[in-house]
Amino acid sequence: MKILIVEDDEDIRTLIHYHLSAAGFDIEEAVDGKDAEGKLDNSLSLVILDLLLPKISGIEVLRTIRKDYPEVPVIVTSALTEESDILTALELGADDYVTKPFSPKILVARVRSVLRRSEKNNEADRITTDGGMTLDKGTRECFVSGSPVTLTATEFDILLSLIEADGRVMKRTELIEKIKGDDYPVTERSIDVQIASIRKKLGAMGKGIVTVWGIGYRYAEE
Repeated sequence: MKILIVEDDEDIRTLIHYHLSAAGFDIEEAVDGKDAEGKLDNSLSLVILDLLLPKISGIEVLRTIRKDYPEVPVIVTSALTEESDILTALELGADDYVTKPFSPKILVARVRSVLRRSEKNNEADRITTDGGMTLDKGTRECFVSGSPVTLTATEFDILLSLIEADGRVMKRTELIEKIKGDDYPVTERSIDVQIASIRKKLGAMGKGIVTVWGIGYRYAEE
């Protein structure tokens, strides 16, 4: 797991780096807000973020993380101890707030706690079938045996509905009700077209979408 430490104080940054490395984490460092924004990406497991940063404030970095990398947890470490400062950071999406000075061991414990919560939340957003297909409801991504499958928004919703039906036959009218939008007319014929496209994209896994003639579809892996 890779953690980005965003801290302009070299002594504090080195201290955090040492203890997190000893705990088995891979560490990357940023010395100011601009440096931090250049190192943000979805490979990060967590960001430890100071608020009083040069060039770009920690609050602005936090806003960027929540806008562009919403799944990445953030622990704020700051000398700002006023209730209003803590509330502002939490309301902007920080997962935890640790005031300075702090015990490095306590920080490591907080990191592990936030990562456990994040992992549970991510697992709740994922559905994995016995055959090895995974649908991530948070990112709306589909994977077959670890390889990504590109689905349209409508295709994803249809496939998700069928899998969540747990083998039950879904009528075409049910699928229409599940996926229709205010300005998007969906017909039974368009459902059939979407199903054909999903099957093609899933390859061998597409056989799990079974046609129940005259009624609709169900998902059942052999």
